[in-house]
Amino acid sequence: MSPRFLKMLAVPVALAFSAALSFPTAKAETGKSTVKIGITLPLTGADADDATLIKDGAMMAIDEANAAGSIPGYTIEPVIYDNGTATAGQYDPAQAATNTKKLIADPVVVANIGPQMSGDGKAMSPILSEADLATITPSSTNPDITDPRMAMQFRPKGRAVYFRTVTTDAYQGPNMANWVKEKLHVKSVYVLDDGGAYGVGIADAFQKQAAKIGIKVLGRDQLNPRDPDYTTILTKIKALNPDMLYYGGVAQAGVKLAKQAYDIIPNVIKAGGDGVQGASFFKGVGFPAVQGWYSTNAGPELVRDPKTQAWVKRFTEAYGRGPSDYSFTAYDATLVVIDAVKRVVEAKQPVTRDTVRDAIQSTKLMTLQGEVAFDKNGDIVNKVVSVYEYKRDQSKPEDDYDANQIYVGVAPEAPQA
Repeated sequence: MSPRFLKMLAVPVALAFSAALSFPTAKAETGKSTVKIGITLPLTGADADDATLIKDGAMMAIDEANAAGSIPGYTIEPVIYDNGTATAGQYDPAQAATNTKKLIADPVVVANIGPQMSGDGKAMSPILSEADLATITPSSTNPDITDPRMAMQFRPKGRAVYFRTVTTDAYQGPNMANWVKEKLHVKSVYVLDDGGAYGVGIADAFQKQAAKIGIKVLGRDQLNPRDPDYTTILTKIKALNPDMLYYGGVAQAGVKLAKQAYDIIPNVIKAGGDGVQGASFFKGVGFPAVQGWYSTNAGPELVRDPKTQAWVKRFTEAYGRGPSDYSFTAYDATLVVIDAVKRVVEAKQPVTRDTVRDAIQSTKLMTLQGEVAFDKNGDIVNKVVSVYEYKRDQSKPEDDYDANQIYVGVAPEAPQA
């Protein structure tokens, strides 16, 4: 079995934290020492397609670093865990917590890439904090996890362990409200969420800013992702005749919502966050129902950037399809970890979770998305939010995600409280 998919035995939590105190270095067959980087994503369920593209971005950085000998004397070994379960049908915070404990139980794991989803992040962060194990998420955007006012809940040991190569919903939600008012002249909206940490958080942030700038919020409902039918709620929304429907959530509920909304409220503007900006949502809904949906991405547009096309070509050749925007941020997140370990080695310090965390905190690294640097809470300094629209390109295949999603610009930033 490939070491990329190494299965690890469950270890009691007390033993896991004990193991984290010492860091014996494994020796690879090459004679080099081994340093391990976790990758924890929902590779099962509704978001598996997007999660796989994120994993591929991280793996590309690891494979390239190993081929180039980027960390002198070290080989990087990924440890991949699936945060999704068939029972949940999507990401599963309980499984994410279990996987985090497995990572901690291996003293050679010095950092992690992930999670994809904020619900997983809320479950993982306190465990990571106790073990001083840093993670860098390429896509989790709920602001609570890095909010200093919630530090006792999410980082009880005080120091930042949850870093991001994307901005948070404190920007993504409000900035989208600004954009729909400015560009689409929206005057009224109905807001939905899927009950998850991400969905509720981004819907709250959007709704608050929408009301603040004069968009009338006609109502708010929560969808159960396991329910098959949302027609009752959609019929109620139709009677209110909003200009727009805003959905905070991910693909499990979002796919059903989009299909049913096409039948019941076809002429209402529809939008969401990055939970609907991905191949899982796009392929699950399909045309014509996905036509006209707007979405945001919590970072700059990279897939079509002329400066990244050589990287896009390498990615496509390696994995048989093009990257998502979060393939880039996963690649960049992994570069940050690799750079942190390299700096620790060059400083002749022991390669431990503690020294790697400190090196990540002090990062100033040029990446595909520009310079990555973090504030004291782990949030990326760059706050760009990009806006997209699903629009059928008749010259390309109907299932071509990149061709049928167009970049429409940067959402104007909302002032932060």
